[in-house]
Amino acid sequence: MTTTAITYTIYTVLSITLTVWVGRTLFSNGRIFIIDSFNGNIEMADAVNKLLLVGFYLVNIGFVSLYLKHGDQPENLIQAIEYISTKVGVVLLVLGGMHYFNMRNIAKMRSKALGKPPSKPPEPTIPTVPEEKGKSV
Repeated sequence: MTTTAITYTIYTVLSITLTVWVGRTLFSNGRIFIIDSFNGNIEMADAVNKLLLVGFYLVNIGFVSLYLKHGDQPENLIQAIEYISTKVGVVLLVLGGMHYFNMRNIAKMRSKALGKPPSKPPEPTIPTVPEEKGKSV
């Protein structure tokens, strides 16, 4: 295998691994924000969260794939390290940009949701005990 093929393989595996790790982290930790943005509608929030994850993967893995061809092919170890470093750095910037874009949209949805009444009434936290007729405390 040539230096170029090894470098491309390392870049692709590393970039996709980072994309999946970031996606899973955002998916699990962002759920609470999306639920809040949908006024506690858990089914809707979970569905949107899954759709955001799929879109995140499609955009970022597509970018990683398209960006593979960009730039000069590395011919030695130093060029290979620089190639991988530059490519992964750009991928990380794109992942950060996607995160910012998603958080900005979720924040907008949340601010709209706070202006509306909740879709479901909140459950009481303290159970009420009905008083029996004829008894006084």
